[in-house]
Amino acid sequence: MITALVANQEGEIFEVEGYAAVGMAGPSLLPLTVKNTLAMPHGGEFMRLPDRNPVLYNIRRGRYEILLTNPYAPGEPVYPVAVFNSPGYVISYVNAYEEAAGATHLPLFSYAAVGWHNGKFQSAVILVDRERRQDLRLMGREKVVAGVRRMRRKMPANRLRAHLEKCALTYGCPAGKNFFLRRHEAPLPTSRSCNAACLGCISLQNGEIPNSQDRIPFTPSPEEIAEVALEHIRRVKRSVVSFGQGCEGDPLLSAHVIEPAIRLIRAATSHGTINMNTNGSRPDILARLLDAGLDSIRVSLNSVREACYDAYFQPRGYAFSDVAEGIDLAIRRGKFVSMNYLNVPGFTDTPEEMAALTTFIRQHPIHMIQWRNLNFDPLRYWKAMSQVATHGNPIGMKHLLSRIRKRFPLLKYGYFNPPKEKMPAGLPMGMLAP
Repeated sequence: MITALVANQEGEIFEVEGYAAVGMAGPSLLPLTVKNTLAMPHGGEFMRLPDRNPVLYNIRRGRYEILLTNPYAPGEPVYPVAVFNSPGYVISYVNAYEEAAGATHLPLFSYAAVGWHNGKFQSAVILVDRERRQDLRLMGREKVVAGVRRMRRKMPANRLRAHLEKCALTYGCPAGKNFFLRRHEAPLPTSRSCNAACLGCISLQNGEIPNSQDRIPFTPSPEEIAEVALEHIRRVKRSVVSFGQGCEGDPLLSAHVIEPAIRLIRAATSHGTINMNTNGSRPDILARLLDAGLDSIRVSLNSVREACYDAYFQPRGYAFSDVAEGIDLAIRRGKFVSMNYLNVPGFTDTPEEMAALTTFIRQHPIHMIQWRNLNFDPLRYWKAMSQVATHGNPIGMKHLLSRIRKRFPLLKYGYFNPPKEKMPAGLPMGMLAP
């Protein structure tokens, strides 16, 4: 078993001898072991969880216990420690804890269980994408700043370029950094508005949850968008440019500038992959963008059960059936379609969710699942989902990924939007096992 970790009031992290770290998935608790964890990936960030008490496993007594005070400093409070892991890894277990009275909502991150073993941190995660697209070791600040200065000279009046500077330098956005480093995928945020009111929206919040970053305050022109996109496409092999970022609403609502921007890009070059990350809610608008030259879409879903989808996305002016229609439209047009599947252990890996996902893929043969962690308070999320649907005991995220893979062997797994050079030839409609 892996030794438990807790933090004191100052944020110092230390081991608790005789106790194992515990992972949590809905109602299920599990001691962490070498077998169900990985060495903590580079770039992960530790988080001390306020207003909460850690749940640990007493190895000698063989039971779970709530630790209220520091065993090495009697009377001093202790707090759970979780990890916000690097891109490319999906959480298999949330850090186990119990809320104290009056606990406030956790910030919009994911909270992986973590422990200590043989001189290193171990985290409850599963590797789903080996590409180093957002590896922070390849994004030195000096190189990013040099790229910012270069782009200022090349496009001094471009407001979208200036916005991406803030993304890269203020918020540390890996996608923004990649634009200035001339790597992989460049972001093209455009939309100030959205037709969903997601519980975990990271760019716009009105309640007690603070948003992680500010939403773009303007709508760039088609010319500004095309200038940024073409700069990236012409300089980067197997480049991707993507509408739909964390610092905006849904890009379908900015089609009036995106459609002409795509046409400008495609009039200048056939190279590069033009992608859109979207909720897929407006198939009528999506059809126009596909006609203009959009190559691929990634549709965000926390669940394919309508009640659970509605409880999280809180759609305004569209229905879940519209999302499914948008997916089918892109598939019929021969476009590459990914599902941005927002995961929380204890919900995503329940039998009901797995059965619904299996049925959905059979009916709507997408090409890829991007397994991503949902950034939201896990206890509050489980409560919200349990109010609208029933759930059995989770089977475990590792088992879920394995079973879906077995049923759909042609279905691509990953975390990042692929360039069209890596998309399967012909984009087969059927992704089922033979």
